[in-house]
Amino acid sequence: MRKLKVQKSYRDINDKIKSGDVVVVTAEEIIDIVKEEGPVEAARRVDVVTTGTFAPMCSSGAFINFGHATPTIKASKVWLNKVPAYAGIAAVDCYIGATEPCEDDPLNKVHPGTFNYGGGHVIQDLVAGKKVHLKVTAYGTDCYPNRMIEKEIAIRSIPNAVLCSPRNGYQNYNCAVNLTNKTKYTYMGILKPKAGNANYCSAGQLSPLFNDPYYKTIGLGTRIFLGGGVGYVTWAGTQHNPSVKRSPAGFPLRPAGTLWTMGNLKEMHPDWLVGVSILGYGCSLAVGLGVPIPILNEEIVQYTAVTDEELYTQVIDYGNDYPNGVSKSLGEVSYAELKSGFITLKDKTIRTVPLSSIVKARKVAETLKDWILKGEFTLGEPQFTLPAG
Repeated sequence: MRKLKVQKSYRDINDKIKSGDVVVVTAEEIIDIVKEEGPVEAARRVDVVTTGTFAPMCSSGAFINFGHATPTIKASKVWLNKVPAYAGIAAVDCYIGATEPCEDDPLNKVHPGTFNYGGGHVIQDLVAGKKVHLKVTAYGTDCYPNRMIEKEIAIRSIPNAVLCSPRNGYQNYNCAVNLTNKTKYTYMGILKPKAGNANYCSAGQLSPLFNDPYYKTIGLGTRIFLGGGVGYVTWAGTQHNPSVKRSPAGFPLRPAGTLWTMGNLKEMHPDWLVGVSILGYGCSLAVGLGVPIPILNEEIVQYTAVTDEELYTQVIDYGNDYPNGVSKSLGEVSYAELKSGFITLKDKTIRTVPLSSIVKARKVAETLKDWILKGEFTLGEPQFTLPAG
């Protein structure tokens, strides 16, 4: 193992943040710094690299304690603005998932369904300070005799609300096309027939887990930008799969790592938690997420200098192969190609469509940078890092 020339600790960097001497750059800014100065000098000079992404993240949701009624109640079923929430937790706790549709939604009975309102929209309404209609039914017990309550709640009036998302910030994802003769409505958006478009969902060189491909600084306790407020990585996300094929530089070529994230919903902002309606598919929640990467040594700074030209993903047919469980890549494309607006697949030029917002990903990284420079945000040292394969 080669000896590293730069060695910093989390404490060293946090001391710099508190003293105002910290040097912070975004994941786009670090690219030229490493190119011009080399990884060793860059690691000496830069303390933190901020990342960002903003995209639909279906595996998101919130735990909500809506407070006791008089007489008291043990919830059996709960609805928030007619969206069902899971009540099998405790008396007045529930969990609302981002993809849960409104109870009276026609779904895809009239195809393609519009899915105008669901769990993600409820979460956005709550953080926006809007009133949300709560309905609770119960079977009644001696200690909780009430059988039904209906009332308006708001984020400030409820005792507790926590964003708890089992799978956020996917490290790479497929590029989706449709090779069939019919339009397909998927979680990757509308896919035109005969590869009429190619949809992708990643911020590429800005994306958090692309900047730490082996999770050397990310794990239980990592402090992050989440939904416009402060959150934490609490576990590896569901479907965390680091053991995929990687490039010679170590970057995954397929969907790989994921994050389980949590944070105080009361401190978040509706600009960064946005309810999403995906035509013909369902509801979701677009989440703003940013991870600060501490530059502990030159190896870590070299990873953060990755460019879109070095990051690749697989083109997958979502018309036939994906829904039928066929594991087959139609080709490999770089994020530089995807962001250019066109890719070439089997001699055909195809227009690309991003589901993630690069503009808002940059804003996340810049906001996190600003928080750190102002001394408002220090780094959380993980108790252990995510499994790396």
